[in-house]
Amino acid sequence: MKHVITILAEGFEEIEAVTFIDILRRAHIQVTILGLKSFEIKGAHDIRIRADHLLADFKESYDGIILAGGQPGTTNLIKSPDVLKIVKTAHTKGLLLGAICAAPSVLAEAGILDGYKVTCYPGVEERLGNAIFVEEPVVVDRTIITSRGVGTAINFAIELVRYLNNDESADKISKAILFNK
Repeated sequence: MKHVITILAEGFEEIEAVTFIDILRRAHIQVTILGLKSFEIKGAHDIRIRADHLLADFKESYDGIILAGGQPGTTNLIKSPDVLKIVKTAHTKGLLLGAICAAPSVLAEAGILDGYKVTCYPGVEERLGNAIFVEEPVVVDRTIITSRGVGTAINFAIELVRYLNNDESADKISKAILFNK
């Protein structure tokens, strides 16, 4: 079974996080929720999620990292040296990195987006360094998958399933949730 982690910081975008967590789990992909500083993480709209582990204590192997956007969640991720380090390490290992909304700026801050095609929430483009901005709902470039925001969260999650599993799995989930691109 594939295994991905998501790191949630105070102020994360709830719809984005819950959407990809739910859809990945429906596809039988293990998703471990890591709290940046605490087990209970309050989202940007006061919805609380309970983490499985704290980032500092997590030692298991995984196949990728998926980051939700939202503010101040994205800023809190960027301010964490531990987050930037784990993102860089995952990239060096060739693992999947997924980021939606403002979260591609975390990947840029980690210095890994140069030459990659990416998308993001409008206005975040200026924080993407030498990435190549593409105005599409979801952009897949090698091991990096990015998306625009809440309105593209299902598209993003389905592409994560496609990458981690296969087309058949992504199509099966799309059909089951009545999702038509």
